[in-house]
Formats: sequence, structure tokens, C-alpha cells
Amino acid sequence: MIIMVCNMQLTQCWSGTRAASSKRLLEYARKVTSFRCGSTLGSVWSQTKQGSVEIPFANGKTMTVSTGQLARFADGSAVVQLGETSVLVTAVCKALTSNNNSFVPLVVDYRQKAAAAGRIPTNFLRKDLGASEKEILTSRMIDRSVRPLFRSAEIYDTQIMCNLLAVDAKNDPDILAINGASAALLLSGVPWEGPIGAVRVGLLDNDLVVNPTRKEQQSSKLNLVIAATEGNKVLMIDASANNVIQQDFMKAVKFGVKEAQKVIRQLKELHKMSGKPRRVKAEQPKKALTPVTEVQAVEERAVDSGEEVTGEAVEQPRQPPSDEEVLERCSSMAYESLRTIFTDPAHDKISRDVAVTEVRVATVDTLRKEFPTYEAMKFSDVFNKLSKDTFRNLIFEMNKRCDGRGLDDLRYISCQTDIHKPLHGSALFQRGQTQVLCTVTFDSLDSAWKADPASVILSGLKEKNFMLHYEFPPYATNETGRLSAFGRRELGHGALAEKALRAVIPPDFPFTIRLTSEVLESNGSSSMATVCGGSLALMDAGVPISEPAAGVAVGLVTKYDESGEEIVEYRILTDLLGIEDYLGDMDFKLAGTRTGITALQLDVKIPGLPQKIVMEAIQKGSDGRNRVLNIMNECLDTPRTMRKDNAPVVEKLEVPAHKRAKFIGFGGYNLKKLTSETGVHISSEDEGTYSLFAPNQAAMDEAKQAIKAILEEEKEPELQFGAVYTAKIMEIRDNGILVSFFPNQVPFLIPNSQLDTRKIGHAEVLGFQVGQEISVKYFGRDPATGRHRASRKVLMSLPSSVPKNLSPEKATASAS
Repeated sequence: MIIMVCNMQLTQCWSGTRAASSKRLLEYARKVTSFRCGSTLGSVWSQTKQGSVEIPFANGKTMTVSTGQLARFADGSAVVQLGETSVLVTAVCKALTSNNNSFVPLVVDYRQKAAAAGRIPTNFLRKDLGASEKEILTSRMIDRSVRPLFRSAEIYDTQIMCNLLAVDAKNDPDILAINGASAALLLSGVPWEGPIGAVRVGLLDNDLVVNPTRKEQQSSKLNLVIAATEGNKVLMIDASANNVIQQDFMKAVKFGVKEAQKVIRQLKELHKMSGKPRRVKAEQPKKALTPVTEVQAVEERAVDSGEEVTGEAVEQPRQPPSDEEVLERCSSMAYESLRTIFTDPAHDKISRDVAVTEVRVATVDTLRKEFPTYEAMKFSDVFNKLSKDTFRNLIFEMNKRCDGRGLDDLRYISCQTDIHKPLHGSALFQRGQTQVLCTVTFDSLDSAWKADPASVILSGLKEKNFMLHYEFPPYATNETGRLSAFGRRELGHGALAEKALRAVIPPDFPFTIRLTSEVLESNGSSSMATVCGGSLALMDAGVPISEPAAGVAVGLVTKYDESGEEIVEYRILTDLLGIEDYLGDMDFKLAGTRTGITALQLDVKIPGLPQKIVMEAIQKGSDGRNRVLNIMNECLDTPRTMRKDNAPVVEKLEVPAHKRAKFIGFGGYNLKKLTSETGVHISSEDEGTYSLFAPNQAAMDEAKQAIKAILEEEKEPELQFGAVYTAKIMEIRDNGILVSFFPNQVPFLIPNSQLDTRKIGHAEVLGFQVGQEISVKYFGRDPATGRHRASRKVLMSLPSSVPKNLSPEKATASAS
């Protein structure tokens, strides 16, 4: 009855819609009645409850979360504010659960708009275009925080949208977006095991600071973003650091979890005030299927085996089998084969996948014949569950992994540097079946990445002279597909490796560095292989990094108690394989030097990790990183001091003030000519100082010779301050005359004000002509511009001495 009333209201509100639109309206009506009170569309909007809570932190800052005023048609919406930075977050879920339970159909979109910073976009269209790298990385961080808490049995297609309303250039909006996503999901009534809380932790003068401002982050040794759930469990970590020691990092994690609990408590209070009731799972519409009888089943089996059907059979409808029955039959057919595959260390990635696929095809085909009434889409899920359980149980049973390694063992590692001579720096890093080629390219500081004014306010980053670009072509996993360096995964992996290596790059390095990482083979942990290969490539290029850096991935498999709430047994795996990442519960990446940690990223698939496991993973990751560094040091342990022949060169050039115009040329002609002929790029650093960037030493030598020819001039006679000289008029201008004292001298200007004791508007009124000689008094060079200064006016009012003539011909005649 309620559905009928809703349909009538919707029809009245939206009269004239077509059949396709009516279908969507009916779905919306079912959605409204399934978990909301009220029977009309108007009541849904008007009964939205408003609420607001304040979250105080240890440093005195307060975060405000409110709901019920904006975006009320969304299933859940929240506005989060810290300082003057505000973010609107909405969550909308489909009315029916997804048919595919193999993954969570969650989409997160975070958008920064220039209007929030009081700016107009600087692109051609003057409008906000596609997502930037910062927006994609923030979207990934939100996704990684909320995804583990979705129920696998009740999965709804869910979309979270984060809209930056205002930014004050002090408080980063990413933390607000994570907490806003938590609030929106909690208020929406979607089956989600939240709430979660997220904070940023900084380390200033050995003191931990929660949610530091952007100015504080510039002097902070640590930038740790952590998301936690109830019970002090960790869900997500994303951190960059400047060689923070392990003990300080662990303290920061504990501090962040403690502060996140304040967010969780207040969000629960907000849910009591304004939250919707938990959504009840709706029945999926069934397709009209013809019942399968025992006679049909017997005939189908007979046709498959080639036998005749004899005798009479009673037609009785067959009931679909239970999931447990199908799983038991699947286990009886495939368990031993899977066990053999997962305990054979001779298998590599490809052969193991092929073997499992063969078992899968044979098992699923048999199950389809034996259980014709079972839902066809579920057979693969049943086999996947058996495969996952078998793989994980073998680790607990044998304390070994599928490739024969112990829990803490590393794969075989090989390193090679100076792969190609024309490159500024290169390295090939191989760890097991993961192979990464890293190359380093130098360019002038003018090639550094620079943000537009709006992006500076939105993201807080002005420019960077170290960039790492990560590429993952499809052939790295024996697949076909499109090559793209702008996918979310590629951007995320590249950003993690860049953070890991940025801490060891000298801040005053005179070049812009671009490090490219191309994954040639992948069987797990390609981002950490990028850190290792990138460190070697930087040292091969001669970059004076503070210390070599390396990274390692750590995994986890767990067993829960009967209630499914507490972990009773677990195994931590060092140097993760691809299959261990896929079938495991954690992907923990740690990178750094022997001194400390430079980057860390934690993703989980279970609803939170106890802090004990996180601390143990940090310890095992640090041990594994140090072992990788030992192997890398055997290849190259310090940056090269010998410059390569093709290495770029940077030099400084001081140009006197009076020669700058001649050096630059009209309209910059000389500089452009030097660049086109020698390839040397010249840029001005400050007044009188220029930076010369050459692709190699030979180009620099050629450019210096050309510059010497431009600046070289005949030796000028020494001019005496206060002396009277004979000057030759070279040109008459509106503002004065250009004169020179001797041949080949660059003419200099005597303004009209210094030509006569009377005020004149043009030099021609005095009868001057080009080529005429006049007497002037010399007053040295202008200290600011370096130009000569002289005056004719002072000679007309005061007695003067005999003028000196520096012209060679007349000087000889007067001497005779």
C-alpha cells in the first residue's frame, strides 16, 4: 500500500515522464519505503533531521560536523569544518544489493574547486576540468579508509562525493573529507560497520601535533594520516617522513589512534540525533525459471554420458542445494589439487595461475552438471572461497609460503646500474619475479613542476624539482590492455615511491630531477621495487643523496574466533607475493633508510588491525628493509663522484651592470641565439647573476666562448671623475642625445636636463647635429645601472678647464 501511495505522489510530481523514467521512479519509491519512515516524497525531504557536533582535539582545535541542511536528497550528507575550511560529503546507495559479492562496488570522488579558494581557473575554458593528481590521491585515501567496513553479504552500489566548499589555506581538507565520508555513511543507514575517525599527526621539535596547519607541516618531520575504528584498531595509514626513527613513528601511530577515538565518539552522538535506521536487505527479483524435475536431471546426465533412459520416473521439483553442500562437494573434488599447487615451490606466477585455472574450469563444469538448480554465478565464488581458505590454512599449518620461503624470508634480489650510457642515471632492480627499470633525467630548475595560483591555495604545493613517474604496462602481468600513466593505481604507487625518496634528495640540488620507473615484470610489491631501483639510479647519476633508501611490502593472514570479532591467530609475511596480497588481509608498505622511515602505507581488508599487529609489522618491515639495503650496497653503496660525459652542467655567470644590455641583446636576441646554437639555457637568478644550464660540458664550453665574444670589447681608456671631455654626438632623441668619448664605445645618454641651463624640450633647439663634437663634464658611472653620466650644463655656468679629447686622430694632431 505504501509503495502505491509513493508511486502516486511521484507520478503527480513528475507527470509526463516516459517509461524509462518511471522505472527509475519505482526503484526510488521502493528505496524510500525500505528504510525510511513516511509514505510521500515530501515527507522524506521535510523529516530530515538536523544535527551538529563539535570534536575537540589535544591542541585546542575544534572540528565541527553538521547534517540536515545541505544535500538532503542524498541518503547521507555531512558538512565538516575546521577553521575556515569546509567540505560537503554525500553518500548515495542503490536500493537493491549488488549481484556480485566478489568486490565492494564503491566509488569515491573528491573534488577541489577553484571557487572554494576565491580563484578563477587559469585554463582556456576557465572552468574546473578533470581530476588532478591531488584529488585522485585524496579519493584513494578515503576509499582505503571506508572500504574494509562494508558487509560482504549486503553490498550496495555506493557513491561518495566530496565537494570542497571553502579553503582557508591553513587547514588541509583531506582529513575533513575522510571524516565527512564516515559521517555520511553512518547517517545513511547503509550496512556499514562504522564510524571511523581520521587525523593528521605532525612531529614538531620532537612534539606530536594533531592536525597541524600547512605552515607547521613545512617544518614537521612527519606527515602521518591515520584512520581508526572503535577498539583502537587501525584501518589506514598514509605517511611521509624525514627519516623518523622507528620508536617515534610508533608513538605517532598510538597518538593518532587515540585522537581518532574522539572523532568516533562524536559521530556516534550525531548518529543518535540525525541518523537513519539501518537498512534492511531487500529481496532480489527472481527471474521466471522453469522448475527442474528429477526426470529432466536424469535425462541431462544420460545425454552427457551417452546412456539411454529406461523405466519410469516420477516428476518431482528439485530444491536448490545449500551453499555448504556445494562447497563440500567442491572441496572433495579440488582440495587435493589446490594443496599440491600451493605447496609446490617450482611454480612461478604464470604456471601457478595456469594450474589453478585448469582446476577451476574442471571443478566448475562438474558442479554445474551436478547442481543444475544452483545459481550459476555462484560456482566461481564457491571455488574462490575454497582456494582462498586452502592457501591461507597452508600458511598456518606449515609456516611456509607457496614459493617455499619462510615467513620472514626475502626473494632473490639482483641489482644492476649504468644500464645505458646515454642516460644520466639508470638501474635495474629484480626481486623474485618483480623487475623494475628506473632512469634519471636532469634538467634546469626552470623545468620544475609549478602549480597555478588556485592549486597553491587548494593543495599547498607551489613547485617541486623532484618528480617520480610510475608506469605499469599490461605486459608486466602477461596481459593486453591500454597503457596509461594516469590511472588511479599508477598515480598512487608513484606518489608513494616519490615520498619515500624525496627525504634523501638534497634541497639545494641545482637540477630538476625526473625519475621514471617502468615495471617490466610484476609479482607483488612493484612500488617498493621502484624505491630500491630509484635509489640506485639516483646514486648512479651522481645525486648526493643523504643515504640509500629501500622498501619492502609486508602481508598478513588471520584467523578469527567463532564470533568473528577477535583475531585469535595470525601470520605476518615479509616481502609479499602478488597472490599473497590478493588472498591476504593486509598490504603494508614500508620504505626508508637505515636511519629511519621515509614513507609508509597501510591498507587492510579486515575491519581494523590491533595496534600490536601494526607495531610488529613495522618492526618486520624495518628488518626486511635493512636486509635489502645490504644487498643493494654490494652493487652501489654511495653516489658516483665522477661526472659522466653526458651529464648536464650548471654554472653561474656575473655580468656587470653596464654590459647587461649587450649580453641580453635587443628583445633577448643574444640569449635566444645562444640557446638555439649551443643548447645552453640561460636564466636570470638575481640582478647581475645568470644561471647557465648546459646538457654537457662541451656545450657549456661552446656557450662560454660565445658569451666571451659578446662581452669582449676594446680596453676603455681610464676616465677621470670630474674631467672635461670632448664627446661626439651619435644620435639625437626626444629625451636627450647619445654621445661617445672614443671609437667603439657604446653610446650613452645625456638627458635634455643636462644639456643647457635653460629648460628645453628637444636637443635640436640648441642646434645640435649628429657627428657634432661638444664639451661635457664626466661624473662617473651610475651605481644602479652602470651607465656613464655626463653634463654640458655645468660647463655653461662655471669656468672650466681645457677639455680633453680622446679621439686618436685629434690627439695626435694636438701633440704635434
